[in-house]
Amino acid sequence: MRKIPIILLVAGSLFLMSGIAMAASSTTQTVTYAVSAINEISVSGNPAALTVSTATAGSAPNSVSDATTTYAITTNETGKKITGAINSNMPAGVTLTVSLAAPTGGTSAGATSLSTSASNLVTGITTLNESGKTITYSLSATSAAGVVSSASKTVTLTVVDGP
Repeated sequence: MRKIPIILLVAGSLFLMSGIAMAASSTTQTVTYAVSAINEISVSGNPAALTVSTATAGSAPNSVSDATTTYAITTNETGKKITGAINSNMPAGVTLTVSLAAPTGGTSAGATSLSTSASNLVTGITTLNESGKTITYSLSATSAAGVVSSASKTVTLTVVDGP
């Protein structure tokens, strides 16, 4: 007889403990998040010096080019383009052009003369991240340019809103 109350006491204790063990507490947190506009462009380095030094008799001097540098671009927006400009205009009779290989979905403008006014180089860029895109610089000169001493230009490539 004494066993039954002990069994009931143990069973009741286990039942109460299981209820306590099953009772849970919870809380919540609010996580605020955002993704900002990202429009980044970088280049692999500087191209080699461009020197116009030859011509075929009776023809304009031969242009020279360099395609050893590349660019990388990341944007999480649509409707972007890359523009290019130089810090000061080229001397009379000397032309510096640049051509950027287009990333997926974009359209290259091809060889574009650079000046202090920004020119469209690649249009139709939308949400991408690509690297290793070729940059080709070309330098040409007319005979009327004469001898032009070595000089440097800073080329600025910018990702901006556009078609």
